[in-house]
Amino acid sequence: MEAQEFPVLFFRNCYLVDGNDMGKRNTIITYQMTGLCALMHLLVDGICVCCLYLMASHFSTSQTVEICIVYNVLAFMSQPLTGMWADRLEQKHWMLLVSVLLLTLAVLATSVVMFMRIFGMSVVAVLLGAGNSLFHVWGGKLVAVSTRNDIRDLGTFVATGVFGLSLGAVFCSWHMLYIFLISLCLLSIMMLHIDKSTSTKGSSEVIKNRFGATFVLLSATALMVVVMMRSFVSESFSGGLRKSSEMVLFIGMMSMLGKMAGGWIAHSIGIIRTIVMILPLLVLCFLFRNQSMVALFVGMLAINCTMPITLYLVNVILPGREGLAFGLLAAALIPGYLFTFVL
Repeated sequence: MEAQEFPVLFFRNCYLVDGNDMGKRNTIITYQMTGLCALMHLLVDGICVCCLYLMASHFSTSQTVEICIVYNVLAFMSQPLTGMWADRLEQKHWMLLVSVLLLTLAVLATSVVMFMRIFGMSVVAVLLGAGNSLFHVWGGKLVAVSTRNDIRDLGTFVATGVFGLSLGAVFCSWHMLYIFLISLCLLSIMMLHIDKSTSTKGSSEVIKNRFGATFVLLSATALMVVVMMRSFVSESFSGGLRKSSEMVLFIGMMSMLGKMAGGWIAHSIGIIRTIVMILPLLVLCFLFRNQSMVALFVGMLAINCTMPITLYLVNVILPGREGLAFGLLAAALIPGYLFTFVL
């Protein structure tokens, strides 16, 4: 393929998401894997925020801020590195096992810190951050490869995490924490059983070397900038709402539905048409966010519709590197989030 054809092929993928090379669901197993990964994503994020909230209630504000910083840096900023590991690892189920082990140790460490009143909060934050990072790139890689980058499945997988955060924050308790952990362990066993009955090994290498290095670098950078801006705008919408328990759950539900809907809308009408439809709506909602609660809710729903689009596109330009692709966009969330406190 000639170098000048690379942008043309990329642009074509923006219009047609369900072509022969992309977006095809193969078997019932792909439904099962996507569903399990999405449910496990909810549990993982719920476990992490529940551990942090349990410790925060018994320690000072400065200590709480410290562990939150450590956790977020490891959970998000490390994902490009863990993503590269996911791309290179032959037996990817080990990444899931290590992630579950780290999260289990984090829950046990939280119990020790809380009941013995010892200062091991940073240890808990490191375990949570590392376990969270490994799980996300493992799940993002698995869903992208097993579904051939189906944008609907990508949206479903990424959507549930935010609702898990909401559940963990509102219903934070030891009972819920251990229920989530046990459920995660059981679902991991189910996932390993399903993974043995199918083979996704090497399937991410079917399509590669379609784009030039310069085009890939510029496109990946542009998508990361878009993700940073989206993180900032999204926080601007949710930051204007009163954070009651009901509102936290509602925000989590709206964000989850938006991410899921975005994948299905883009698959149905194409990415370009979806962006053309969403962008004017976002601008209006952003301008009137301080005057109308409806604008906040609609804007929150619309901004989340774009998440599976950016993930799909970065997978298109980095075929065979879906772990790295997922990690790059995850890392880009943090600067956008921090901008909301600076501006």
